[in-house]
Amino acid sequence: MFSLIKDLGVRVALKQEAVPFLLAFVIAELFFKFKSFALECLAFLAVWFVFSFVQSKLLPHGNRQRSAP
Repeated sequence: MFSLIKDLGVRVALKQEAVPFLLAFVIAELFFKFKSFALECLAFLAVWFVFSFVQSKLLPHGNRQRSAP
């Protein structure tokens, strides 16, 4: 996450990851009840990764832009 923000800037990073993050957060909150914080956190991160990957394939140019240096 640090590298993403460092490379793209806060505004672009938020624009790029907000939707996958929120979807993963809602799914984790509603469905993940592992009684282990570590497992729930790993599952949340895995779902976020998958949603981010799917978004990058569905919208390869739309909101996946690099900011000007």
